[in-house]
Amino acid sequence: MNIKIVNRSNNPLPAYETQYSAGLDLRASLEEDIVLLPMQRKLIPTGIFVSIPESYEAQVRPRSGLAIKSGITVLNTPGTIDSDYRGEVKVILINFSDTEFVVRNGDRIAQMVIARHERAEWEQVEELDDTVRGIGGFGHTGL
Repeated sequence: MNIKIVNRSNNPLPAYETQYSAGLDLRASLEEDIVLLPMQRKLIPTGIFVSIPESYEAQVRPRSGLAIKSGITVLNTPGTIDSDYRGEVKVILINFSDTEFVVRNGDRIAQMVIARHERAEWEQVEELDDTVRGIGGFGHTGL
């Protein structure tokens, strides 16, 4: 699949880091470092703009290494980039650690997964079909 991209950063294009990676690493595009204090969140620019094909979305997800090593994650995960969005891709990072974290230009801050999706149409009915689970909600199967 080919996806049109504009790169206004001085960083490489998002890339798969291994042969079987599902996500392309996104990099911070910064003129100066950003400090994230504990429990602070900030919007981090990437300098890229994408044209996602119709019936697809780009999902912005955390990088597991940042999460486990530094307590840094993507706040609205997965964040969705719709196929009709043409603005800059930005990432909401939050620092869940007890120490400050510095984001520098070129740092890999998140990953982006391209995923197909369906567009739903509602069919209003008076009742739904029965299932074994029924209306069992959160925690209904025990611990």
